[in-house]
Formats: sequence, C-alpha cells, structure tokens
Amino acid sequence: MSNEQLDLLRKQLDELNVDLLNLINKRGDLVKEVAKFKPNQGADKKYDPVREHQMLEKLKNQNEGPFQDATIIHLFKEIFKAGLELQEKDYHKEMLVSRKRKNEDTIIDIKGEKIGDGQPHFVCGPCAVESYEQVKKVAEQIKKHGLNMIRGGAFKPRTSPYDFQGLGFEGLEILRRIGDEFDLAVVSEIVRPQDMEQAAEYLDMIQIGARNMQNFELLKAAGEVDKPIILKRGMSATVSDFINAAEYIHSKGNGNIILCERGIRTYETSTRNTLDITAVPILKQETHLPVMVDVTHSTGRRDLLIPAAKAAIAIGADAIMAEVHPDPAVALSDQQQQMNFEQFDAFMEAVRK
Repeated sequence: MSNEQLDLLRKQLDELNVDLLNLINKRGDLVKEVAKFKPNQGADKKYDPVREHQMLEKLKNQNEGPFQDATIIHLFKEIFKAGLELQEKDYHKEMLVSRKRKNEDTIIDIKGEKIGDGQPHFVCGPCAVESYEQVKKVAEQIKKHGLNMIRGGAFKPRTSPYDFQGLGFEGLEILRRIGDEFDLAVVSEIVRPQDMEQAAEYLDMIQIGARNMQNFELLKAAGEVDKPIILKRGMSATVSDFINAAEYIHSKGNGNIILCERGIRTYETSTRNTLDITAVPILKQETHLPVMVDVTHSTGRRDLLIPAAKAAIAIGADAIMAEVHPDPAVALSDQQQQMNFEQFDAFMEAVRK
C-alpha cells in the first residue's frame, strides 16, 4: 500500500470521526428533548432499562460486522450512559435549589443573624422544652453569649413510644414567651402538616427533623408557610435525597431553607451517628442554600462537640446547632449529649477563637 493510499484511508477515517461526532451530538440533543416529556421524574428516574434493552436488541439484529455484538453493546451502553448524564445535568440546572439555577448564596436573616453571609452562626437550646423556668435559664445563657436564636423541641419524635414526646403547643407557647422576653428568634420542630400553619404563629423558624426528611406532605406544607425552614438530613439519606427534599419545599414557594447535616447511620458505634463532614462543601457546591451542622445529634457525645464544631466551621458550615440544658442529668431526653452551662461557656469560647 502506497503512502497516498494510506493518507486517503486516514482522511476517510477522519471524515467518519467527524460524522460520528455530529451524530452523537445530534443524539444528545434528542435525548434532552425526550427528557422534557418527563418533567416529574428525578434525575435517577429517567433511566428506562426496558427501553435500553429494546434498543440494544435492535442494534444486535442489524449488526453486520465486523464488530462483534458484545463490542457494539459495550459502545452503545457508553453512549446511552452519556445521554443519561446529559439529562441529569439538565435536571439539576432546572432545580430551584441548584447552584446552577442561582449562583448567588441564599442569605437568611433571622433577628439580624444573616445565615449564609460567610460568618458562623449558632442555634442553641435544650433538646426538649420541659418548663418555662428551664427554657428561661437557657435563654439567659444564650443572651450572655450574644446569640439571637434559641431552639427547643416541643414535638418530639422518639424511637420508643414510652419516651417523653414533648409538650406540644404548650411547649411552643413557652418558647414564644421566652423569645419575646429575651428578644430571641424561636426555632422548633413540627411533625404534622396540619400543624404547620398554627405553629408558624409561634415560631420564627421551623425545623423539619431527620425522621421527616421524606415526609413529602410535611415538606409541601413547609413550602407554603412564610417562615424559614431548617431541613435536617435523614439518617439514611444520600446527599441527592437531601437536595430533592429541599426542592419539595422550594417548589411550593418557600426558598428560605437551611440544610442541616446531623449525621448519618453507619456501622460505627463510637458516636451516636457518623458526621458526614464532606456533605457541607458538597451541599454548598450543589445548592445555593446555607448549610448548618448539628454537632449534638451527629456525635451524641459532649466531649466531641468542640472539635466537631471547629471542623464544621473550617470546612465551610454557615451555622452550628448544639444543645444546652441547666442540668443534663435530669433532662427528659438525651441527657448524655446536652451541655451544662459551664460546658456551654467553654464551647462558645473555643469555637469562636
């Protein structure tokens, strides 16, 4: 074979490469058009194994060589995979919480605390509201440290039905009274959609707990109130699950959402949960929402609260949530993980250095 013949063949290959490139890109455009007919399907729901099997069988039946069927299947599976990735990218661009949809950070202003402004903020208080006197003592300590928010559980989803379930709306009334007396923003968890509107009368910010992260009716109800929402990550939720839960809230009109990493369940038993510290920068890259870390529930250990909070702030967390109680030994819930006032003083001094 002469050099001229070789050059001609190579030229034909180059032209075919360009033709293939154009056809692959044309296919990509068609795949994106197909995705528009599946508006209610998430990125992970667009894969259709039946449709893929049908396409591969048709290609095998029309394959006349020289490539073997296995090679053709491998090549086209890669093309199909690339098409799904295109659909996923478009899906995330469309999501209201996506950084691709809105590049600027969302900043949530609560009593002058601008969560998401690049400075660390703190939401502290007892695990559960037990009495007016108990919450008042905690509020005094919170004000002493110059904080503007207090949290406390009034509705307590518990693993055991025999554990303290909270004071309900009586607890919210106590929190509201304390908030007014001490000029503090009040934060508490709501567990039922039908309570959302009434609870909003007492609260400045509403929390949706880990066990309810995928309670979709509750998420929708949260999206319909004019209050900021703290959304906690579910114990077994992936980051994608977490982001989609936030999208439920935003899709109903409420974009004031704080994502709270509170640890996930793993095989590790040395801590109550496993703090997924890398979730903080991932969430901030993927969304424009502020990110909070609950160091109390993620560790379940008072001796780890300071290093966990420092790590969270160092990696970019916008806020820290921690629990404090006048006398943790007699607390009605989570005695082992709440700080007493002396420990709270040490905590605030250490994490603000």
